[in-house]
Amino acid sequence: MERWPIGVFASVDAGLGVHLEVAHELKVPTIQLHAPKAESRNHQQSKDFLARCRDYKLTITAVFAGFEGESYADIPTTKKTVGLVPVETRSARTQEMKEIANYAESLGVEVVALHLGFIPHDVNSSLFRETVAVTQDVCDHCQAMGQTLHLETGQETAEGLLTFLQAVERDNLFLNFDPANMILYGTGNPIEALEMVGQYVRSVHCKDATWSDQPGETWGNEVPLGQGDVGMEDYLRTLQKIGYAGPLTIEREIPQEPDRQKAEIGQAVALLNQLKAKLA
Repeated sequence: MERWPIGVFASVDAGLGVHLEVAHELKVPTIQLHAPKAESRNHQQSKDFLARCRDYKLTITAVFAGFEGESYADIPTTKKTVGLVPVETRSARTQEMKEIANYAESLGVEVVALHLGFIPHDVNSSLFRETVAVTQDVCDHCQAMGQTLHLETGQETAEGLLTFLQAVERDNLFLNFDPANMILYGTGNPIEALEMVGQYVRSVHCKDATWSDQPGETWGNEVPLGQGDVGMEDYLRTLQKIGYAGPLTIEREIPQEPDRQKAEIGQAVALLNQLKAKLA
């Protein structure tokens, strides 16, 4: 596969990503797939979905988990509801995460990813130790199927991520680096963070955002690629610097506006192709 093949975040039902038909129309070769609901994760539907991907010449590079009850309404709500950190939902979601890994395996996909949630800052706290343990559990399940687990960036600083990754001590645990999330969550300069965690980056999102006037307290704003504070040329130069050659997966989180989403992703594809040519 060429260096930096362009991809899009897609889904079976276009809930959190574009339809496969949109990926095909945009002529991208790769997708990251948002895992469908449990009733759609069966053998026949997996077989049919793979057939559609083959017809469209699309390679699935990762399967992303999401869970019922997660809300990104604001930063405090995100902290309470997202991922495997919240105690109340952890057991059921851990089981579902393993089922999603099994689903990815049925698709022949070797990368499973998720937003783990807000990792506790206090490394001596019981919640930090529990979060390490649940991540180890999921990593071990993935390892048995030859899979890697990628944690989406955003909720933690680069330093916090490094501390956590080292605490988990699993060689199949890596990062899906999303530069816009660092801005949206107010957790640090994305280019500096990418340089710090570069050795763990195995997949990326291409997404853009502008800073909140209260970073870390209120959301920044997601904007079309190239119109925010990430600096996409600097981003690609830094990916080049750390030796990342994998897919550049565009994520534009406005599924409620499909026409606008498609148009903006098309513009993002054009921008990335221009930057790829410039940096070749």
